Amino acid sequence: MRQDVFERAHEREWVEFEARLDDRKAGRDPLAFPARYRGICRDLALATDRAFAASLVDRLNHLALRGHQRLYGARGVRAGALSFFAERFPAAVRRDARLFATACVLFYGIALLVFAQGSRQPDLIYHLMGPDQIADFEWMYNPRSEHYGTPRDTVGDFGAYAFYTSHNIGVALRTFAWGVFAGIGSLALLVFNGLYLGIVAAHITQQGYAVPFFSFVIGHGAFELTAIVLAGTTGMKLGWSLVAPGPLPRSAALRETARACVPLIYGVVAMLAVAAVIEAFWSSSRWIAPPVKFAVGAALWGFVAIWLALGGRTRAD
Repeated sequence: MRQDVFERAHEREWVEFEARLDDRKAGRDPLAFPARYRGICRDLALATDRAFAASLVDRLNHLALRGHQRLYGARGVRAGALSFFAERFPAAVRRDARLFATACVLFYGIALLVFAQGSRQPDLIYHLMGPDQIADFEWMYNPRSEHYGTPRDTVGDFGAYAFYTSHNIGVALRTFAWGVFAGIGSLALLVFNGLYLGIVAAHITQQGYAVPFFSFVIGHGAFELTAIVLAGTTGMKLGWSLVAPGPLPRSAALRETARACVPLIYGVVAMLAVAAVIEAFWSSSRWIAPPVKFAVGAALWGFVAIWLALGGRTRAD
């Protein structure tokens, strides 16, 4: 059965089920609601097995999750959140594995190239940043400065946490939202962030602060940098729906793709919140020796890689 035939055959059932979810009394029906819930789970299994569009699978997955929550209450909510981060989010990342890999090559490739060029040409950074901004970075990563690891205008670990959360989530959301410009906006921001990372790393290394800088970045970088790349991936996916909408009108393709992007954006925001905690309370701590930070950072990178590669996989996968 083709996807369009499948959708026409079951669209009414899905709409009615969603309407019943909005009815507080629907979950109390001992027969009708559970039967409809089982029908949604069946449709989800079929759509997944037949490799239908990610937007359709995500829609049915969302309906099934809401139905489960309605039937099983608060316990279902907790289980649903755990299931989302353990299974649904990494599975959503893998559905766009090629685009994600492309974004990784672009971001980290630019960062490495600029780092290499900046190491050979120390004054390159002065063509890209102003003197005040450069001085702020030198101050921030000088292990003897009172603001090591934190911007000058932050006060204490909690102030740093608030700054990092607001700043990083803002960067990620802009990287995603700019994808509406046919994906070029997200692409440009990925390039810019890669260039920014590479040139700062090169300059700080030239100043003799390589160990303080890399021991600071490695811990939270597993979550923060991966989340930024995922935001760019999602933005490019959004933009591609306008370039190649398939059989749908461009506006409808944009809406469907935006709906499919929601799980990725939720996951990106959560990853950045975790990164902010690590950055504020661990990365900038002076009492933790650099070798310990490197070891923990390597473990966190391994965890993120395994989580995204294996989370939610079944035996069939």
